[in-house]
Amino acid sequence: QVQLVESGGGLVQVGESLRLSCAASGSIVGLVPMGWYRQAPGKQREFVATLSSTGLFYEESVKGRFTISRDSALNTVHLQMNSLQPEDTGVYYCYLQASRTYWGQGTQVTVSS
Repeated sequence: QVQLVESGGGLVQVGESLRLSCAASGSIVGLVPMGWYRQAPGKQREFVATLSSTGLFYEESVKGRFTISRDSALNTVHLQMNSLQPEDTGVYYCYLQASRTYWGQGTQVTVSS
């Protein structure tokens, strides 16, 4: 069993930055894919970024603004979000792909104009 705990969300102004973190614990073997999705009000959950042994991948609208990184020793993945825009508002969910997909509880990011 795997547990994911996110932190770092909050309320910011347009153009400001936030750093999200997701700490994984439990039965984790190897460098498994981890990343982030988000869900805006009234919309479906969408992919944001992922990090795996094959590389780093980003949703088009966050390229150049968001950076995903990982502290493997701590099984923690981070999402540095710069130049935040109102359309980045939503609940951000961390995930980990093992024998199944595990999800965190979500952390709210609100970008105010």
